[in-house]
Amino acid sequence: MTEKGIGYLRFKLSVHKRRAEMRYEQYAMKYVDRFKGITIPQALSQQYRSILGWCAKGVDSLADRLVFREFENDDFTVNEIFEENNPDIFFDSAVLSALIASCSFIYISKGENDAVRLQVIEAINATGIIDPITGLLTEGYAVLERDENNNVVLEAHFLPDRTDYYYRDSRNNISIANPTGHPLLVPIIHRPDAVRPFGRSRITRSGMYWQSNAKRTLERADVTAEFYSFPQKYVTGLSDDAEPMETWKATVSSMLQFTKDEDGDKPTLGQFTQPSMSPFTEQLRTAAAGFAGETGLSLDDLGFVSDNPSSVEAIKASHENLRLAGRKAQRSLGAGLLNVAYLAACLRDDVPYLREQFSKTKPKWEPLFEADASMLSLIGDGAIKLNQAIPEFINKDTIRDLTGIKGAE
Repeated sequence: MTEKGIGYLRFKLSVHKRRAEMRYEQYAMKYVDRFKGITIPQALSQQYRSILGWCAKGVDSLADRLVFREFENDDFTVNEIFEENNPDIFFDSAVLSALIASCSFIYISKGENDAVRLQVIEAINATGIIDPITGLLTEGYAVLERDENNNVVLEAHFLPDRTDYYYRDSRNNISIANPTGHPLLVPIIHRPDAVRPFGRSRITRSGMYWQSNAKRTLERADVTAEFYSFPQKYVTGLSDDAEPMETWKATVSSMLQFTKDEDGDKPTLGQFTQPSMSPFTEQLRTAAAGFAGETGLSLDDLGFVSDNPSSVEAIKASHENLRLAGRKAQRSLGAGLLNVAYLAACLRDDVPYLREQFSKTKPKWEPLFEADASMLSLIGDGAIKLNQAIPEFINKDTIRDLTGIKGAE
C-alpha cells in the first residue's frame, strides 16, 4: 500500500480532532450549549446555566461493567506483558477512551531491559490508516508529548518497518527499526462497521440532544423558581404625588402601609398568579426517558428513583439493551486488545509472527452483571441438571464465566 506520509496524517487528525474533543467536553461536563430559546434573555440564561452528567453516566455505566480478565489459550504468554503494564489502569483507560471518542490507540514500545511498554493514547492525539480485514493500521501517527500551551513537542510516524520520531527541535529526530512488520500503534475500536471503520462513540447525537433538552428545562425552572419564591405583586390607584416604592422592600416586608389621598381614594393591592413547577418536572422526566432509551439505562440510573428496590434479575431485565451493548463492546474491544497482544509478542520476541497463530487466543471478560445469592442458586440447580443429562457439560470455567466467581483450585 502506498505510504500516505506524515503530512496527510496530521491533516486527518486536525479534521477529526474537534469532534473527539467535543465528546470529551461532554463527558467532563464542560461543554457549553449554544443559546436556544425565545423567552429567556441570553444574559439571564448564562447566569442560570445548568450542568448535567447524563452523557458521563451513559459512558461510565457501560465502562464500569467492561472488566477484562485475561487471554485464554495463551500460547505466547501475552498475559505476562499486560501484567507488567499496570493492568488495573491500562484496561480501564483504554476502554473508557474508546467509549468516549469511538476509539483509542495503544502505543507499543520497548523500555528498560527490553520490556514491552503499553501506553494509551486518546483519539484527539492519534490517527492512522486502518486495514479493514485485520483491524491493524497500515500507517499511524500520534502526538506523544505536548507542552503547557498544548503545542506539539514530540510526534511519531508509525510504519511497518520503522517508527520515526519528530521533535520540535528537528535536530533531535530519530528513527527506530520495527521488527514486527506492522505499525506499533494499535486502535481499540468501539462498534466499528464498514461505513465507520473507527467505530462509534457511546455519546451519540441523540443522547447529547436529550441532555441539552434537560439542561434548558432546568434553566427555565431555575428562572421560574425565582418568581415562584417571590410572587410578583402590584398596586393600582396610587396618587401621582405618592413616593416611589422600593421594589425589594415591597417584596420582603411583612406589612405595608398605604394611606388615603386627599380625595379619600385608596390603592388596590394584588398579586399575579403564581407559576407552577410541575410542567418542568414532567418535561425533565420526558427528557430522562428519552436519554435512558437511547443509552439502555433506566430512570433509576438517572436519579428518578422508584419506590421498590430491584433484585439482580429485575435490574438485568430493565438493562437488557445495556447488556446487549456490553456484549457487542466486548467483542469489538476484545479484537483490538488481541491485536495489541499480537504485536506486543512480536516486539518482545523480535519475531514477526503470523496473525493466524493467535487465532486460538481468546480475550475473556468478567460477567456484565454480578451474581447475587438467588442467581447463584439458580445457576447451581441448572448446572446439576445439565450435567445429569450430559456428563461434564458444565465445569468450573463455565461457572466462572456465568458468575464471575473463581472457585478453589
